[in-house]
Amino acid sequence: MKRDEGFPVKTLAIVTGGGTGIGRACAEKLAQNHRVICCGLDRDQDFPASLEFVKLDVTDANAIAKFAASAAEATVLVNCAGIILHEGREFQADGFRKVMDVNVTSAMLVTTAFRDALARLGGSVVNIASMWSFFGSGRNPAYATSKGAIVQLTRSLAVAFADQGIRVNAVAPGWIRTRLSAGALENPERSEAIMARLPMKRWGEPSDVADVVAFLTSHAARYVTGVILPVDGGYGIA
Repeated sequence: MKRDEGFPVKTLAIVTGGGTGIGRACAEKLAQNHRVICCGLDRDQDFPASLEFVKLDVTDANAIAKFAASAAEATVLVNCAGIILHEGREFQADGFRKVMDVNVTSAMLVTTAFRDALARLGGSVVNIASMWSFFGSGRNPAYATSKGAIVQLTRSLAVAFADQGIRVNAVAPGWIRTRLSAGALENPERSEAIMARLPMKRWGEPSDVADVVAFLTSHAARYVTGVILPVDGGYGIA
């Protein structure tokens, strides 16, 4: 686990999976008002020098505990680490377990590791669900299952932690321009079918999700907990 130093002290936000895609966009947005530490195993080549990055396996409970101890002033946690496996690998036992570990178990491990800090400082957690939280995927059963589980994890932790002053919410992104959606975006047949169903007639950008995450972690959402908020351009209702 490697951590860069030399950043000014501010209210601290932690973003798992913050090196790429939606996680990175969340980190960049939160950096307007927080010191941000991104953690995970991967980051973009052009990852901003203004953000801190910690190499962390979010499925390793011991590594998470050490990281949490080094960031005990955290007031915001965004669980964005996630993977999807293609070519039928999610139908195999190993692939299914891997997706569940990264997408669901990690959120539980990281949140509980930061629970004391969040309780002490009146913190907020945002998990990343998905449009697949609400309907099945014939191509990716593990991914869809994991995102359905995130909904119930969010609700359960919201109830469990409310008396400690910790709010727990989730966003459910739709078709967002990220590495995970590249296969659909770059496939003309699938992309056309998706666009035909999208009421807002555009793919979402990571910043569209980040803005909603920032709201849920802010004082403006101080009486909001246990919510699963779609950010999908209306795809889920079309």
